[in-house]
Amino acid sequence: MQVDIKVPVLAESVAEATLMNWHKKPGDAISRGDSLIDIETDKVTLEIAALNDGVLVEILKGDGELVESNEIIARIDTDAAAASPKSASAESEQQSLQVDDPQQDGPKLSPAVRNLLEENNLDASQVSTQDGSDRLTKEDVLRHLEGSANKQTAAPELAAPAIPAGERPEERVAMTRLRKRTAERLLSAQHENALLTTFNEVNMKQVMDLRARYKDEFEKTHGVKLGFMSFFTKAAVEALKKFPLINASVDGEDIVYHGYFDIGIAVSAPRGLVVPILRDANQGSFADIESNIRELSVKARDSKLTMDDLTGGTFTITNGGVFGSLLSTPIINPPQSAILGMHKIQDRPVVENGEIVIRPIMYLALSYDHRIIDGREAVQFLVSVKEQIEDPARLLLQL
Repeated sequence: MQVDIKVPVLAESVAEATLMNWHKKPGDAISRGDSLIDIETDKVTLEIAALNDGVLVEILKGDGELVESNEIIARIDTDAAAASPKSASAESEQQSLQVDDPQQDGPKLSPAVRNLLEENNLDASQVSTQDGSDRLTKEDVLRHLEGSANKQTAAPELAAPAIPAGERPEERVAMTRLRKRTAERLLSAQHENALLTTFNEVNMKQVMDLRARYKDEFEKTHGVKLGFMSFFTKAAVEALKKFPLINASVDGEDIVYHGYFDIGIAVSAPRGLVVPILRDANQGSFADIESNIRELSVKARDSKLTMDDLTGGTFTITNGGVFGSLLSTPIINPPQSAILGMHKIQDRPVVENGEIVIRPIMYLALSYDHRIIDGREAVQFLVSVKEQIEDPARLLLQL
């Protein structure tokens, strides 16, 4: 019996997707759960896995082709043998090749690891796992690449030849669908919204002292590290309660007020920036928030985010400080009306009680749509976030 392989149902806002690289070819034996191909949408990369055992008998859509929801892209024969050679000798030869094929018998690969191997022209058999397991991780590949680079430094005679003087090499690479869609949304946000950014600074000493005091006990109790993002998420939610217009969005000539707090957390993924959504952030504890953020970050790293993970959101937080950014003006994520930007913590001289002291200071930036949010609400919102971070007891008392 032949079984159709179809494109998963895409979100309503996603019209089509792009097929990436087939991991199998016609005639290959397929086991249930085998990864067949990855597809890239405007928002996320999805993996299509086999639902049945059998043989891949036909590929209808090749690498790079555009596909739509539920479109048939391949067929599997569930009644076929492990392979369909033309002769017994060919079957014997093919079986021996399959035994020696490192991709077939090698470690398990996630889409992110497979893409990293392809980008660096590596074979999975060349990379060893750190713990001897049967799953190759991104860290294993990066460690292998770093080791290769060190060897080249130690043996310059093996390094690639230097570029001759006067040559100006260039490389043209097509944008990924995700990158193109991100570019379109950013341009649209700037063209269709009256963007304005207000700034403030926050003294991080109280939060840093609290975190240093309880981080070990927190991790031991909850199984997750205590980071700064949970503090800012909590502070943002409390500030949004006071200023609901910051949590609203524009729909035509209407303003839509959201009675819930779905916070987008900007995450840097291998294929670009994504903003997974932390649902009902007002209902979770610090541990819940940290655990959910970690789960979403891992899914983003491994290209496992789903459409539901990226759909919706009423407000976004982005942290450029992890990359060393001291100050920036973030762009809102439509149809949201505001975004909070965190930045690098840096020791600076400040005045307290008439004396100059050194304190860990972070700049905060709030970009907002001036069509519906006035400067007064934006400034007061940012001041509210600042007050709660500088006095964390306010977060517990919801002040």
